[in-house]
Amino acid sequence: MHSATVNFMTELTSATAGTSKVIRLRTLVFLVTSLGAFMGSLDLSIVNVAFPALERSFSGDTTAALAWVITAYSITYGSLLVIAGRTADRIGSRRVFNLGLGVFCLGSALCAAAPSVPFLIAGRVIQGSGAAAMLPASLSLLLAAYPHERRTQIVTLWGGIGALAVATGPTLGATLVTVGGWRWVFLVNLPVGALAYFMGRRVLSEGAVNAHHPAPDYLGAVLVSGSLASLVLAITQGPSWGWSSPGVIGTLVAAVLLGNFFLYRCRHHAEPVLDLSLFRARSFSVTNVATLFYSMGFFAMLLGNILFLTSVWHYKIIWAGLAVTPGPLVVASVAGPAGRLAARIGFRPVLLAGTSLFTLGLLMFALRVGAHPDYLAVWLPATIVLGFGIGLTFPVLGATAVSSLQASRYAVGSAVNQTARQVGGAIGIAILVVILGTAHSVVEALSNFRHLWLFSASMAAAAGITCCCLARGRQRIDNKGSTTNVTTPAHR
Repeated sequence: MHSATVNFMTELTSATAGTSKVIRLRTLVFLVTSLGAFMGSLDLSIVNVAFPALERSFSGDTTAALAWVITAYSITYGSLLVIAGRTADRIGSRRVFNLGLGVFCLGSALCAAAPSVPFLIAGRVIQGSGAAAMLPASLSLLLAAYPHERRTQIVTLWGGIGALAVATGPTLGATLVTVGGWRWVFLVNLPVGALAYFMGRRVLSEGAVNAHHPAPDYLGAVLVSGSLASLVLAITQGPSWGWSSPGVIGTLVAAVLLGNFFLYRCRHHAEPVLDLSLFRARSFSVTNVATLFYSMGFFAMLLGNILFLTSVWHYKIIWAGLAVTPGPLVVASVAGPAGRLAARIGFRPVLLAGTSLFTLGLLMFALRVGAHPDYLAVWLPATIVLGFGIGLTFPVLGATAVSSLQASRYAVGSAVNQTARQVGGAIGIAILVVILGTAHSVVEALSNFRHLWLFSASMAAAAGITCCCLARGRQRIDNKGSTTNVTTPAHR
């Protein structure tokens, strides 16, 4: 009897130790993959706060030209996400993650050493390529480390890391620019990338590789990049070239032609950049349209708020960064509970609440902010409302996008949603350049910024209206890891 008890206790201790080891390994995998996602998402926003410093360093270049420092990254990042995910399936997620990490750090180093705006834009293109490789590969590695029943929660948390990175970029960027100049915004990626690489060598393992699958449509990635770049070029140069000028009309025609050729290849290529069959799922289609609208408003607001604080209220960069800090803090506190709430009551009510709060916050900026600084009474309340809206929306949009897909299609579905986010961001920044223009007085500048906030609010409202098309009900996760909507009696 005593011997049997000892054997039982030994087996129990061994099992407990094994379980603890698995939990630690999963935690480390989450940490490493989140570092990759955090860096890739961070560079979508951290450059925003460095924009005034870039304008001073490259005073001979126009705002439209400097805007490409932001949009070139978004376009490259968004265009290559899906194809990078397919490449990861073909040659291995761990290999693509490490390759993307190396390319991203190389691009960061080139940006830090850039002597001119074209050189800086080229570095941003390289950065975007690396980030595009890291993101889907990191999600694939993360999903492989966790059981099926925890995937919705993990995807939401992982999406929250990306949203937090975008939101905290201004604060971190302001500190770096103040301490060492705008080049530090790029240099900071190097030690973080090295940490992720050496940690990843210990905890990341290569999953299944489908080497015999057809090669992805790399030409399609070039076509969609060219189409988006042409569209953004037409929007940003419209005021200076003239909206009816041959240059603007020509770039718009190029955008349409390249876009149509891209869709043709998506319908006929064995491994297209964009799997159009994914859009047969209503929640997937609706969520990605909502993400596109929301991102147009979000990224325009993100850069616009920093520019307003530094140009109209004449804040120093460090104070501008600190002024927007409460928003990211709210995002960080709301993102996790928002995912759990969405799993319990359904995605739609959470997204409607998030888009409504985001719209309200932007309207508070447009209607209450004046030419004279009034941070505590005006700016801070609006920033907090925005933070709640962002925390309830961005991470939940990512989880909603894959909610109707089989677990095997999570990675590509998430990559398409991230693509919608980056495309929306690039278009939003291009529209910002047009709305803000060149103001010749404080009154004119304030009017332009109010128009920008109203534009962002209209995009947030459009996202909310789009989310009304989502099915009602909450989610249920089956034994295979796929998700289905459960209609509650009140919604029948």
